[in-house]
Amino acid sequence: MPLVTTRSKDEPRLSRPVRVAEAIKDWVVEKGLKAGDRLPSEPEMIEQFGMAKGTIREAMRILEAQGLVRTRTGPGGGSFVHEVSKQRARALLGNYFYFKDLTIADIYELRCTLEPQLAASLAGKLSDEFLDQLEENIASYPEPAQTADEEREQHIASLRFHALLATQSRNKLLAFLIDFMTNMLADLTVYRKLYNPPNVELWQKGRDYQVHLVQALRDGDAKAAHQIMGDHMATAQTLMSLQEAEMQKRFMSE
Repeated sequence: MPLVTTRSKDEPRLSRPVRVAEAIKDWVVEKGLKAGDRLPSEPEMIEQFGMAKGTIREAMRILEAQGLVRTRTGPGGGSFVHEVSKQRARALLGNYFYFKDLTIADIYELRCTLEPQLAASLAGKLSDEFLDQLEENIASYPEPAQTADEEREQHIASLRFHALLATQSRNKLLAFLIDFMTNMLADLTVYRKLYNPPNVELWQKGRDYQVHLVQALRDGDAKAAHQIMGDHMATAQTLMSLQEAEMQKRFMSE
C-alpha cells in the first residue's frame, strides 16, 4: 500500500513511522472499521504495509499516543480501533494553542460568529427538561460575587451554560468548537486571574442575557435568540477585554 499523506511543501518530510501511521488510519477508514474493531496482528501489518517490525511498532505507538488505538494484553488481547474522547481531543488541540498567546478578542471573534447561529438553530427545538437545566445553571449564580474566589466559580458556571447549549447542536463540529472555546476561555480566566476584582456589571448583564435567551428558546423565537446571543457575546467581549487590560496594567505595575 502506498504511504500517501497530504502536506504543504514548507512542512518537513514526515518520518517513516509517521507515514505508516497515517497509512494505517487511511486503511481503517477504507475498511469502515469502527471503535472496538480489532486491527490486524503485527505480522499481518508487516505484510500489509511492507514495513519492518520496528517501523510498524513505532507507528502503532504513535496511533496509541493519539488515542486512536488501544492495546490489550492477555487472552482476547490485541490492538483495537479506539474513539478519541471529546476531553482528549480538547486537550490535544489545547496543546497546539498553548504557546500561541491567544487573547480574549481572538476567542470572542469566533464566539460572536458561531454562538448566535447556534442559539437561532435551537429555538423551539429544546425539551422543557433541558431548558430547565439551563435555568438551574443560571440559578447557581443568583447574586454578585463578593470575593475573587466566588467570581471565578461564577464565571466558570456561566461559561458552562454555553457548553451545555452546544451539546444540543446537530452539527458536531459546531458543538465541539463552542465547547472548546468555552473551556479555553475558562482556563484563560483562571490562569490570567481575569476574575479579580469581581465585576458586577459582567455578572448582571451576562445573567440577564441568559435569562432572556432561555425564554426566547422556549418561545421558539429564532430571531430573538440570535439577537440576544449576539448582544451577549459583544457585551461579554467588551467587559472581558477590559478585565484583561486591567490585569495587564496590574502586572506591569508590580
